[in-house]
Amino acid sequence: MARIAGVDLPKNKRVIIGLTYIYGIGKTSSQKICNECGVDVNTRVQDLSEDAVTKIRKKIQDEYKVEGALKTEINMNIKRLMDINSVRGYRHHRGLPVHGQRTKTNARTRKGRKRLVGGKKK
Repeated sequence: MARIAGVDLPKNKRVIIGLTYIYGIGKTSSQKICNECGVDVNTRVQDLSEDAVTKIRKKIQDEYKVEGALKTEINMNIKRLMDINSVRGYRHHRGLPVHGQRTKTNARTRKGRKRLVGGKKK
């Protein structure tokens, strides 16, 4: 089992898919890493040699911000937006959609479950 950037890659998957289990690496980045390290994208993770795993690990460590460092950077960016009282920061703080989506209907993922207002009796 290959362990790269603190993540155990699944043994039975192809390398190009296995690398996407690392937070911050998608399919395009995975393909680029494989091509630059000289690893066939159709190779299974369990069939990788130690040399290939070392090359991939070094490439990711040198050129990509992944896992904890990336999560920290994203959280710091959101915190900065909230500190400068920007509109985006305000919407993050209130738990509303940030990128201009409508909120009269929809937006339930961001807003949470619908809260019903109780009816009045006369």
